[in-house]
Amino acid sequence: MTSRTLDAIVVGGGPAGATTATLLARHGRKVLLLERESFPRYHIGESLMPHTWFTFERLGVLDWLERSGSPRKHSVQFVSTNGKVSEPFYFFRTIKHDWASTWQIRRSDFDAMMLENAATAGADVRQGVTVRDVLREGDRVVGVQAESAEGDSTVYRAKVVVDATGRDALLAGKLGWKQRDASLNKIAIFTYFKGALRDPGLDEGATTVAYIPNKGWFWYIPLVDDTVSVGVVAEHDYLYRETRDPEAIFRREAEHCTWIREHLAPGTHLGPIRVTGEFSYRATRAAGDGFCLVGDAFSFLDPVFSSGVYLALKGGELAADTIHAALDGGTINATTFEQYERDVRYGLDSFRQLVLAFYEPSFNFGEFRSRHPDLQSQLVDALVGNVFKDLRPLMDALGTYTGQTRWAEAASP
Repeated sequence: MTSRTLDAIVVGGGPAGATTATLLARHGRKVLLLERESFPRYHIGESLMPHTWFTFERLGVLDWLERSGSPRKHSVQFVSTNGKVSEPFYFFRTIKHDWASTWQIRRSDFDAMMLENAATAGADVRQGVTVRDVLREGDRVVGVQAESAEGDSTVYRAKVVVDATGRDALLAGKLGWKQRDASLNKIAIFTYFKGALRDPGLDEGATTVAYIPNKGWFWYIPLVDDTVSVGVVAEHDYLYRETRDPEAIFRREAEHCTWIREHLAPGTHLGPIRVTGEFSYRATRAAGDGFCLVGDAFSFLDPVFSSGVYLALKGGELAADTIHAALDGGTINATTFEQYERDVRYGLDSFRQLVLAFYEPSFNFGEFRSRHPDLQSQLVDALVGNVFKDLRPLMDALGTYTGQTRWAEAASP
């Protein structure tokens, strides 16, 4: 067992970890990134929000996205339970900038590119290395104990440890901080089809949200190679009311959802059927002495508005800048991350208010737009990820549906 001292150790090489490591390395910091798996590897979360553009620009990966062949996403559209398709939310109608569109990505390719970008920036990237434990001196985290694929154990010490382990939530789990969101207790059953129907023109790459009874919904996301990602999200008791067989459940719900049934009809099922359950949670804290949590290691929301990758990227960016500024000032404590935590919580709370409204039986976007035409631009802001700004008028209006009318007093940009 050997030891090394570094500025920062990033545990996890997904979008949050890769972003954090890339930016710290570009700041000239000595960064080690440890990733358990060997990329490319499968991951869900394929639809990007337009506001990711700014982090991508900073990371220098926009050219890769342009060349990747990933379908362009110009809008989000909603389909009612009777099959009526809403007018799409075209981002370019309120956004006059290159970021008015985004991409639908294959995560295996995207994540591998992001990890390679971190290495190119100067981060020491190690794949196939599992972090078995964190090292502490009192309450302070001072490093990690890691194991290679060959079974060799190494201790790495650093001035700060960044937990970017995603849903594994290494530190939140060890510290007992991870708490499920009881208001968003959903499960997802999802798979892939090739040759399924795509809408014409600008809508070819749109994300479609198709409602099913009891405020459940399908996602339909066009990807490269004539493939679509499609999944159903709903309460446990609704989906498992007749059987626990994921394939039988998926086919039953697809058959009963007219828009999904018609769009999948010409396609060939690629499989497999996957299940993710109880996916909404948040840690009680985002940082402590010598460490912070980024991306899904801190929190994950319901996937309906595709906020996961955006919050991972933005969280990684905010964490890297916070750490860089603090490294010159001496010891990194929990107080170092107070503004980081406020900012991340504000973004999460903004999205959560929108998600909670979506699931309210009395809420629909058409009615909301008619009732609040003055909030159209703020609604688009939320849908594209521009949530790190003052959205109190929108959030207060959504609070009339969710009952969370004190949102503006609890959160501030």
